[in-house]
Amino acid sequence: MFSKSLISLSVVVALFGCTNEQTETTKSTAKASAQIELAVYTPKINAAVERADIDAIVAQFTQDFIQSQPALATSLNLSPDIAGNFQRRLPDYSPAGMLALQQKMQYEASELANIETKNLSDKDKRHVVVNQVIANYYAGDAQFNAGYIDTWAGHLPYIVNQINGPLIDIPAILTDQQTVTNLTDAQDYLLRLSALATMTNQVQAKVEADAANGVILPKPLFANTLKFLANFTAKPASEHSLVTTFAEKLNATDKVDAKHTKAFVAQASKIVDEKIYPAYHAVSSLMASLELKAPTDVGIWAQPNGESFYTHGITYLADSNLNADEIHQLGIEEVNRITGEMDSILKANGYAKGSVGERMVLLSSEPRFLYENSDAGRQQLLKDLSKDIDIVMTKAPLLFSTLPPQEVIVKRVPVETEAGAAGGSYIPPALDASRPGVFFINLKDMTSISKYGLKTLTYHEAVPGHHFQIALNMLQTDIGLMRQNASFNAYIEGWALYSEQLASEMGMYENDPWGNLGRLKAEAYRAARLVVDTGLHHKKWTRQQAIEYFSEATGSTQKEVTSAIDRYIAWPGQALGYKLGMLKLIELRAKAQQTLGDKFDIRAFHDLILLPGARPMSVVQSDVDQWINTQI
Repeated sequence: MFSKSLISLSVVVALFGCTNEQTETTKSTAKASAQIELAVYTPKINAAVERADIDAIVAQFTQDFIQSQPALATSLNLSPDIAGNFQRRLPDYSPAGMLALQQKMQYEASELANIETKNLSDKDKRHVVVNQVIANYYAGDAQFNAGYIDTWAGHLPYIVNQINGPLIDIPAILTDQQTVTNLTDAQDYLLRLSALATMTNQVQAKVEADAANGVILPKPLFANTLKFLANFTAKPASEHSLVTTFAEKLNATDKVDAKHTKAFVAQASKIVDEKIYPAYHAVSSLMASLELKAPTDVGIWAQPNGESFYTHGITYLADSNLNADEIHQLGIEEVNRITGEMDSILKANGYAKGSVGERMVLLSSEPRFLYENSDAGRQQLLKDLSKDIDIVMTKAPLLFSTLPPQEVIVKRVPVETEAGAAGGSYIPPALDASRPGVFFINLKDMTSISKYGLKTLTYHEAVPGHHFQIALNMLQTDIGLMRQNASFNAYIEGWALYSEQLASEMGMYENDPWGNLGRLKAEAYRAARLVVDTGLHHKKWTRQQAIEYFSEATGSTQKEVTSAIDRYIAWPGQALGYKLGMLKLIELRAKAQQTLGDKFDIRAFHDLILLPGARPMSVVQSDVDQWINTQI
């Protein structure tokens, strides 16, 4: 099947230039194009190309994508020279808008697949194949017409849900990332607020179209989805973060006087009250009506063409050639191995009765491992995480020769979105380093946050995890904008999980058995994801079945894991990338160490993994193999 074999086949074609496989790729691409009703595309005759020819094709691909994603241009703080006039626009999430984007991305993938790579350098071959996979990622699954294309997560099945989507993500970009330093910026912001109302109407139309095609958010996800929509419009417009953060930005600049500031803030409040709130209310009413028709079966298998969509997720988000049954079994084996190590630590510290899961639940409730459930406790938690980041940065040169110059800071997840948000997440810095990376942590329920697990979360989300990988990726100006911002889930999340183990090698858990236990619990968490994700979306598990397994496997209460299970329901396949990516990196490192012996340099190995940028794991493996050969 096209989506199942694309990544591995593309790499073979790009790196080895096999004529027969090149033909098969073109046929598969044409087949997929027809499935989403693309205009007929006639491939050019393959001919030798120069790097300038490749750059021209990639430049067109980049321009087409960035033009369709003005909010991403804001996140990256791109200049108008690169992204055009994007400051007043937002993406088109209507059914026609999403189809047009998918069609354009499939066309770009076809152009890249048609490049003859036989005589190219290894670096240029990598450039072609990585961009081709990115284009296909944003083209989405041709057999699943519902959902939308996200700039980070790719094809997601439900455009309105409890954890992500335009109605959550775009307001966050406007409040946290849109710059307002002068009169023109202020006018742009007001126009973008009006565009947000229009975009919300487009999202409503997409939900309606998807429902007409039989795709409706699973019933258990409605409660927190409706809660988010209600919370978004709960405050008077003048107190909404879309207005208050605008006022803060205006007050912080000397380019806008008090009179204009007052007028601009009043206009913003009026737009929120008269345009944005009604649009969100309309979506909320629609979702409330759809809840009555929503499927009780939560797996993507229950949706039209859901099996195809899950295969697509395994290909692109898990970046794996394993099938769902193989991934499920691997998860069970990893959970058993890791919990065995946890059992040893627990017994050595006086906790011997009950299952590992039961003992971990007991441990998590002990007052010594909890912060005060107050604003003061929250502030202390943020302070402690910042200190951990500082310690890692002092030790990092032992294992890294290249460190990101961009700062990373810790912030609380906004109260408006914390109900459905993940426990921790990372937002990349601006492309020009004008804005730092941000490690967001969800502090909604302080009683569910154990101190012994926070260090590991920091190493994953901030340093040496996501911040090292993504910030360094963004600095590689010779790989182009699409690769600088590429989202290869198994590579990115695999690196972050690998970083948790790396922190142990840096001595971050020295004389801290509880912190090491937290690390193992986090790894067991990622291994259990292999089991529950395939269980939900392939083996037809119920939501409660997944909650019960996940609770026992991770040593968490059922209350604690419920939001995680709901996340996996809303985002099929994404949870697979963490453990599968980590295992591949560990495998490649072990291979290099065993082959090179005393010649192995861990700092050079990490440069090899990070500096070429995010890419499919099969390309990473090829890079490591070539590096080993040059070191022998």
